Amino acid sequence: MNKFPRVGIGVIIMQHEKVLMGQRIGSHGAKTWSFPGGHLEFGESLESCAKREVKEETGMDISDIALGAFTNDIFEKEDKHYITLYLIAKNHFGRTKNNGT
Repeated sequence: MNKFPRVGIGVIIMQHEKVLMGQRIGSHGAKTWSFPGGHLEFGESLESCAKREVKEETGMDISDIALGAFTNDIFEKEDKHYITLYLIAKNHFGRTKNNGT
């Protein structure tokens, strides 16, 4: 059986010099902190995947999506290999009443 790396998407949502993270509840990386994200589906664009995953996990809409860094992670214990592409985005509702940014 041939094994191939999976492509993961992590979305770094920046607002007011802070980033959004959540604690993982799934079997892979349970109880660790990560950015919202998931798996890239066949034929899906990076931007569409980022928007879909963030909406599913947080209910938020994002904008100003740009390509960030990537990682090549091999999890020997779990027998998994991921290439994770990080995208940087803003919360669609990025303006606040406090400072107008």
